[in-house]
Amino acid sequence: MELPEPDPSKLLQAWMEWERGEVTPGRVMANLKTGGMRELLEGLVAQREAPPAQGAEGPEAGERQGDQPAPWTPVV
Repeated sequence: MELPEPDPSKLLQAWMEWERGEVTPGRVMANLKTGGMRELLEGLVAQREAPPAQGAEGPEAGERQGDQPAPWTPVV
């Protein structure tokens, strides 16, 4: 049986129902499980652990990598 992709908005909705006290902890856990929370978390962990993709030449010295600015070096 093919399971649908996890829907983060539905998982958040299930979590928020619990935070508002509308459902019991057991019910929210069941909703998160059937909603694909495990698959969503596994995908996020795999993305985080994957090595960053770089061009064939790699980054040049002094270039910015991603969204992080180049480190500041004092000039004296």
